Amino acid sequence: MRKNAKNAPKKETGNNGEELFAAVDLLESTKGIPRAYLLEKIEAALVSAYKKEKNASNVRISLDPETKTIRMFRQKTVVEEVEDPQEQISLEDAHAISLRYEPGDVIEDEVSFEKFGRLSAQAGKQVIIQAIREAEHSNIVREYEKKHEEVISAVVTMVDDATGDVTVDTGTSEAVLPRSEQLPGERFAVGDRVKVFVTEVHRETRGPVVTLSRTHPGLVKRLMELIVPEIQDGVVLIKGIAREPGSRTKVAVLSRDPDVDAVGACIGSRSMRIGEIVEELRGEKIDVVLYSEKPEEYIAAALSPAKIREVEFDGERSSTVWVDGDQLSLAIGKEGQNARLAAHLTGFKIDIRGRK
Repeated sequence: MRKNAKNAPKKETGNNGEELFAAVDLLESTKGIPRAYLLEKIEAALVSAYKKEKNASNVRISLDPETKTIRMFRQKTVVEEVEDPQEQISLEDAHAISLRYEPGDVIEDEVSFEKFGRLSAQAGKQVIIQAIREAEHSNIVREYEKKHEEVISAVVTMVDDATGDVTVDTGTSEAVLPRSEQLPGERFAVGDRVKVFVTEVHRETRGPVVTLSRTHPGLVKRLMELIVPEIQDGVVLIKGIAREPGSRTKVAVLSRDPDVDAVGACIGSRSMRIGEIVEELRGEKIDVVLYSEKPEEYIAAALSPAKIREVEFDGERSSTVWVDGDQLSLAIGKEGQNARLAAHLTGFKIDIRGRK
């Protein structure tokens, strides 16, 4: 049976740790780092530092939040024959302390912190700083994980003129909105407020990495959910989104209530609701179309604003759409954009042909 004990009572050498415990409490309250986590890391850091300085292995640290003291103990194992005086104590010497000791028991002797060397103390300090940094990173990652695939508001804090990347303050930390995730032609200045979509959150050695975007289709979806009450209530459903960022987006919606016009609810009175989204997206055009389980109806709606005469199916996911001659260019759209977005939205290959 192993027992921990101290030598005969002597003057306590515990170090006053009021400043350390005050710092721990401050970190817990301001950064949300649990006290138990910090104390565990501090103990490990102090043990590591002492072992490095004294080339010792059996050391125990005691951090007492109640008395705000830090105490260190060297441990020696009771043995019949001592082979390593640094780590072992003979049974004879142990009995001089107490006759209760047996081989295999552990005796502790308190060590004064005044014996700590400067280098060891610095090493311990670095471990503590690293532990705090890791805890902060974990907290940041957890906060962003809650916001994954959500829209958050941010404030521009820096613009890199060389790369076009923009640094923003999200309220959780600073993160980068890359040029590739900005809308074409978008320009920012320090102090601008902008809504961004959190696409990815993961941990790396240097800290949390958060990917922000203004080009992701999810941004349009979340903005509509924020602005249209019927979507928030689940009365209107978003069934699909096809987007060419900065230019045009098509959104398919469906009402679960026959008395609610899904398209009208999203557009709003005098186009105020959809206008708010268009303004946030720097003028990007948004077509809201009615979803249908019937492919011919869905394809016809997706090609809005063109008027469709007939939809024929050439295979499982292939269709030919017939329009009047004066609707042909409208159905195809500039550089094929309208047809391209409709195909993406519906999942059908669309071949548009005109009739006189």
